[in-house]
Amino acid sequence: MVSNTNTGTSRRAFLTAAGAGGIAGLSGCVSFGEGGSESGGSGGGSGTESGTTTGEAGPETVVFGQPGALTGAFDFLQPGVSQAADAAVRHINEAGGPLGADLELVRRDTGVDPQEARTVATQLVENDDADAIVGLFSSEINPLWDFLQDLQTPIVTPWPGSTFLDTRGGDKGTPDDLSDDEWVWRTVVGDTVHTGGSAVYALEEGYDTLGVINGNTEGERSYVEGFLSVYEQNGGSVAERVEVELGSSSYQSALSRLFDADFDAFLVSMPQESAITALSDWSDGGYGRQPILSDTLAQQAVIDQVGSDLHGAWVASPGRSGPSYDTFEGIYSEEGDAEINGWTPPSWDAVQVTALAIERAGEASHDAIQRNLGPVSRGDGTVVSSFAEGKEALANGEEITYEGAATPVDFTEHGNVFGSVTISTAQDGSFNATSEVSAEAVREYVAEGEY
Repeated sequence: MVSNTNTGTSRRAFLTAAGAGGIAGLSGCVSFGEGGSESGGSGGGSGTESGTTTGEAGPETVVFGQPGALTGAFDFLQPGVSQAADAAVRHINEAGGPLGADLELVRRDTGVDPQEARTVATQLVENDDADAIVGLFSSEINPLWDFLQDLQTPIVTPWPGSTFLDTRGGDKGTPDDLSDDEWVWRTVVGDTVHTGGSAVYALEEGYDTLGVINGNTEGERSYVEGFLSVYEQNGGSVAERVEVELGSSSYQSALSRLFDADFDAFLVSMPQESAITALSDWSDGGYGRQPILSDTLAQQAVIDQVGSDLHGAWVASPGRSGPSYDTFEGIYSEEGDAEINGWTPPSWDAVQVTALAIERAGEASHDAIQRNLGPVSRGDGTVVSSFAEGKEALANGEEITYEGAATPVDFTEHGNVFGSVTISTAQDGSFNATSEVSAEAVREYVAEGEY
């Protein structure tokens, strides 16, 4: 069910008036609007209380908040991410819900704007009673880092690639001790991983000298820095790098500066609309040389608007080779027809692993979820590929380790994951997966303590 709720009444206030029995029938509800929450005590110790509605046998409703790119430069990726989260909610509720509760997802638009994201995160926690947040981009997390730490709500997000998070986030390998926790976890491989895969592939293909053109925002810079950290450490060199304002009507001047240098291939890190403008200018100018595109650009619209000169360009993006991908795909396809992209399986994983953390904890407080994300995703427990399997195993007294659709979701101490990298090449009028760099190959270039 999708509802549009725009009242200012908090759900906690409503429950106080109506009683715990007054909200039956919220199973699988995805809503767009306002609701309510407070701060206080914790799971297994002192800390932050979520707004979970609690009955005698446990919570009646558990709420996940999903900040999303319903508008803005990355809105073309949101349908797949939304559908994956909605499919996960449906699956979890059909399996009995976390602690027998109905799982509700509240989705709010941020437009990938940091100030709007701050407002949305506050609304999700204080108005919508979110027990956890399953969203936020790099461009939102990085400038809001201190605010998000003060919020002390688990953020399990399928979006951010930023190298900023390589050594920030997670539970530092001490799940019972919240004092060193940093509250952000990501179920998508970071830029250090998949840009590393792209860099390895470029070097293997003999492209030893690079030109770079990138946008002037955190996500675009981060992608380039992740690529270059591996590329330069392994013998590659950068002949020229040009940073540009996004949203320009022409990039011919920037391209002229870039292509004055001598290099084998050039890396483009820009959102789709600006990238199409820049690549169309590149095509019109007849600059040639090998294009390497950032991860969000493996879209049909890019090929359709730039044209045949893009033939041979490649994109490295998070792979789709998680151990439970087939389980995810079957359930996802029943939810709708949104196209799967590199952030779709991680969206499924974010909802699944967070629900399993609640199930293991025995409560849905912010602290309890934070303490249990590591234990349900790493270690030697019974391997499970979905909430249904995990719920059953936990009921049988077993420890579990969730293996996801995008990656094994074996969270590092900083809340990161490793996975394979898919190389998609523009050929015959579309992007097609042509190669894969294994997680093991990429991991050789990333020190464990640095990720």
